[in-house]
Amino acid sequence: MYLELTEEQKLIQETARDFARAELEPVAARLDREGDRPAFLNNLRKLAELGFMGLNVKEEYCGAAAGTVAFSVAMTEIARACASTAVTVSVNNMICEVIQAVGSEEQKQACIPRICSGEFAAGSFALTETGAGSDPAGMTTTAVQDGDGWLLNGSKIFITSAPYAGVFVVWAVTDRSAPKGKGISCFLVEQGVPGLIIGKQEEKMGQHASATNELIFDNCRIPKNALMGKLNDGFRIAVGELAGGRIGIGSLGLGLGLAAMDFATRYATERSQFGQKISDFQAIQWMIADAYTELEAARLLLMNAAFRKETGKSFAKEASMAKMYATEAANKACYKAVQMLGGYGYTKDFPVERYARDARITSIYEGTNEIQRLIISREILKNLI
Repeated sequence: MYLELTEEQKLIQETARDFARAELEPVAARLDREGDRPAFLNNLRKLAELGFMGLNVKEEYCGAAAGTVAFSVAMTEIARACASTAVTVSVNNMICEVIQAVGSEEQKQACIPRICSGEFAAGSFALTETGAGSDPAGMTTTAVQDGDGWLLNGSKIFITSAPYAGVFVVWAVTDRSAPKGKGISCFLVEQGVPGLIIGKQEEKMGQHASATNELIFDNCRIPKNALMGKLNDGFRIAVGELAGGRIGIGSLGLGLGLAAMDFATRYATERSQFGQKISDFQAIQWMIADAYTELEAARLLLMNAAFRKETGKSFAKEASMAKMYATEAANKACYKAVQMLGGYGYTKDFPVERYARDARITSIYEGTNEIQRLIISREILKNLI
């Protein structure tokens, strides 16, 4: 691939960077400590107005039609300032893309423009259950036909943006007699329908401003046309869309790692010990060299995966490679940054401890990095046979 960004991609990157520095960075620490959901949602609305909620969505649905590479670089810039905002933008884009890919025209027109415009602050991806995390085919939430609609029963966990999502993409078992993973369907469920209960909000290690909740379906009645795609074809949809989401999470991790190392490197040029700047010591120089090299390698993996997706090539293996490597490089970079600041790195006076907490989840959500290794190895072995 040609590695230079196009003028449009550069403009999107610069717009994301400018917005992140002006609007997100000044409030990120306060949102982490205190919350302030109105301020958080206001920034989401502003990002929607700038076109960041539908970067790979067709213009006819109010999207920016900018492509996956633009999405990746925008996610990196947003995450440099606020990971909680970045993960919401990533999920919103994924929700829009899955509806665009498999939804009916009616579903597309009803939901995508409302997310892209900011009318809906967010969309939510409701797949994970207590007994079906890395193994989503093991879900037990059911959808049973009842008259002219469906009854949903069960629960989901770790649902990003649940309290303020306008619409949920929900997976449920529709044929309990089918082999595992074959009897699952996908539904669009709007916020506020009877029987949809927003459960407890998780108290997390990081990314505090982004709400993560349980969802409960108690005889939740949804209309017949809430089914998205073909009946019993939902598992294939989930697997396909998760691959694209991994580019977003890898890009988020890259942004966090860069933010942490940029801060720590500047600090190292100002902090003196033993009569010289600590940036003059080889130990610090090697931390800088190793971290930035790994983050640059992560960027190239992400660009490759994004380019392949954008040009219609297979990208699942490449997305898993990029997500796994970028998020692990980010975690290492954040911990190097803490080490470079010494005792101050462990305090909330400086942002590197927040970056480290925010980065930790990136190797877990959107498919753990252990699952990414399974996907990568299976793809490699399959092609050897």
